[in-house]
Amino acid sequence: MAAPGSGRQPVSSTAAAVGAKIRLRRQQRGMSAAEMARRAGLSKATLSQLEAGKGNPTIDTLDAIAVVLRIPIADLLARDADTGPVYRPGTPAEPGEVARELLRRISSGNSLEIWRLRIPPETELTGVPHATGTIEHLLIAAGHVTAGPVDAPQDLGPGDMLAFAGDAPHFYRTAAEAVDITVVFASPISP
Repeated sequence: MAAPGSGRQPVSSTAAAVGAKIRLRRQQRGMSAAEMARRAGLSKATLSQLEAGKGNPTIDTLDAIAVVLRIPIADLLARDADTGPVYRPGTPAEPGEVARELLRRISSGNSLEIWRLRIPPETELTGVPHATGTIEHLLIAAGHVTAGPVDAPQDLGPGDMLAFAGDAPHFYRTAAEAVDITVVFASPISP
């Protein structure tokens, strides 16, 4: 908390998260702060305060920013920042029951591609880094694979899900069996 009488407001975690998203989306679009502020009808100082997590924007201000960024306003408010690889181990389903699990929510403002990747036994495949901001999601259908960022790979089996930054070096390595993977690429939509 700010000291009494200091006149400074503490930075809330929500304001900081919203500010970080505004800055990230602006940078992903190659837009300067001055250009973003001009398009949204804000002063550069106001935008700077918002991006620093020190502002208290109105819904109208967030709406203007979302329009300039070409994303739904909900994308600025959703708490889904990627802080690193996300691993979800497969879970068994009860016999005779339908099982539904949310594995990952992908915000709009992304272009999605769904691929099927089949890798033979005893194979290592180097993943080519994708566009900046791309998140790669792997859902293992069959087999076992070691995959993910080169500095934090995971051993994955059927039903496991892994999401990681696809714009960094990554790889896939099989052992004695082939693997069948559904791959979803979520890439930020360019302006």
